[in-house]
Amino acid sequence: MNEFTRRGFLGTAAAVGGTTVVTTALGGAPAAEAAVPEAADGVACGARTSLVKVDRADRRYQDLVTRGFNGRFRGRPDVVYVVHTADQVVDAVNQAVAAGRRIAVRSGGHCFEGFVDDPAVRAVIDMSQMRQVFYDSGKRAFAVEPGATLGETYRALYLDWGVTIPAGVCPQVGVGGHVLGGGYGPLSRRDGVVADHLHAVEVVVVDASGKARKVVATSAADDPNRELWWAHTGGGGGNFGIVTRYWFRTPGATGTDPSALLPKAPTSTLRHIVTWDWSALTEQAFTRIIDNHGAWHQRNSAAGTPYASMHSVFYLNSRAAGQILLDIQTDGGLDGAETLLNDFVAAVNEGTGVEPAVQRTTEPWLRATLANKFDTGGFDRTKSKGAYLRKPWTAAQAATLYRHLSADSQVWGEVSLYSYGGKVNSVPETATATAQRDSIIKVWMSATWMDPAHDDANLAWIREIYREIFATTGGVPVPDDRTEGTFINYPDVDLADPQWNTSGVPWYTLYYKGNYPRLQRVKARWDPRDVFRHALSVRPPG
Repeated sequence: MNEFTRRGFLGTAAAVGGTTVVTTALGGAPAAEAAVPEAADGVACGARTSLVKVDRADRRYQDLVTRGFNGRFRGRPDVVYVVHTADQVVDAVNQAVAAGRRIAVRSGGHCFEGFVDDPAVRAVIDMSQMRQVFYDSGKRAFAVEPGATLGETYRALYLDWGVTIPAGVCPQVGVGGHVLGGGYGPLSRRDGVVADHLHAVEVVVVDASGKARKVVATSAADDPNRELWWAHTGGGGGNFGIVTRYWFRTPGATGTDPSALLPKAPTSTLRHIVTWDWSALTEQAFTRIIDNHGAWHQRNSAAGTPYASMHSVFYLNSRAAGQILLDIQTDGGLDGAETLLNDFVAAVNEGTGVEPAVQRTTEPWLRATLANKFDTGGFDRTKSKGAYLRKPWTAAQAATLYRHLSADSQVWGEVSLYSYGGKVNSVPETATATAQRDSIIKVWMSATWMDPAHDDANLAWIREIYREIFATTGGVPVPDDRTEGTFINYPDVDLADPQWNTSGVPWYTLYYKGNYPRLQRVKARWDPRDVFRHALSVRPPG
């Protein structure tokens, strides 16, 4: 059951029921750096690979333009640059800007929308070969390059120093885009979002003359570039420049011992997988489960709760999947961990009259973290939507969930409810660009399918359930006393479409709340030519 994930439920339901590209320097292009890079301890790492430039005639082209998560989108840029250093990124950006080519950046390729695979994009900068993770003693922080995956980052931080960052559950996701949206994962109720631990960034920006350069921006109060750092703590990717390095250190951490500068990883992962068969769920039982789940989170989402180390995802799958599933995990080394999980399961199931199946496992933390599987088995066409809940679902919303999810339909739909709050909500909403600091549940909705002929049916399903769930606020989760907008790492272009957003509240308020004008000011200073843009990018002021 460890293979059951938010993106892999299709395959599970059916079951139940870095290399280096070696090339020569570009002809006619500035030569790449001749210097040999150094590891964290100053030891040479070997010969540096030159900037790689792949056009449509190159045999590598198809691999580089079809690696995105969402098969609904396929780009056809003129060129893909594979970069290995920050200076190569500067070189690639200068070439693209000089040629008048619109730029997009890819690290892990897991964007839910077609921001990279956009027909208007003529140059893609591929960061996948920039994947170093090391301790930078000069900054007293851990340096992570944007091409490193979350799995690679977890492994390096844990095995070398015993620490981690509270980032996502998907080992294959690239750090590059994940951090920029704020980043959230199983340790967030205990440790906050990953952006709360971002100490500094190195960014390639383009000035008003069209010249690219590197800038380092830190969280230090006296740093003249501090606002650029702030914008990268939840302002979203593809907005201000290209991050070529992140540095992580927990605010307030002191000393020079690396093992004391980020959160300690859990001792082990204690996990309960709880399943209810759709065949046993009446509307009354289903809505009681939803009510219980929401009420529990309302009682147990303050910072310092005994349940701070507990993370859960409630996969409310459509009937076609056969089951709904609650995936719960906590630090198995905590006193009373098993009792906490049992009490949570009992609270969610109370009064339903249905007995769920419960599978219990305990694994070493790193093994459990890296074991998550996200292969959708060919179901690579998807549409996603999100929301933050400040209060539990209303009775009308629970009834809407039941009606759509229980319908006899071939749509493989899902509404996932993520435990939220805890340490996340202890940070002021203006301290970082991640503005949602008063929610108890984070929602991710998706439809996933294989055949392009089924696009219309699946898009209709997810758009209709989302619009009906938030019918009283114009079809979207307007920031108010019940909801708090949505998550920029769940980008949804429908929010900018008046057909689907009739609230009168613009898309950028749903993502950024009151932080948006400040993000616009950062945009004006650091990307005055609007070089870095997409369908939901921060717009220049005015």
